[in-house]
Amino acid sequence: QVQLVESGGGLVQAGGSLRLSCAASGGDLSMYRMAWFRQAPGKERLLVAIINQNGSYTYYTDFMKGRSTISRDNAKSTLYLQMNSLKPDDTAVYFCAARRPQVVDRYEHWGPGTQVTVSS
Repeated sequence: QVQLVESGGGLVQAGGSLRLSCAASGGDLSMYRMAWFRQAPGKERLLVAIINQNGSYTYYTDFMKGRSTISRDNAKSTLYLQMNSLKPDDTAVYFCAARRPQVVDRYEHWGPGTQVTVSS
């Protein structure tokens, strides 16, 4: 059973940067496709970025494209999200998630989330 724990969130001024990390345990991270999601207060959870098992493919939703980089280090069982030029609208709880490639309709494992607050 893969367990995920995010870290790196915090309070940052608009225009600043944060690097989120997601540490995995209990499984071989290289077997999983990974993603970052975020959820703002009172809003639905939204996909931020996706990365495949070896990092050769990444996808970003429009609101993060050009301002963020998803990456992974399978040897360290860690997923990252570098976020730059942060805006107050980026304030949310950020979650990492993992799924096996054959599971196409949902992410199987989730972390508890890390709070990101961007002040204006």
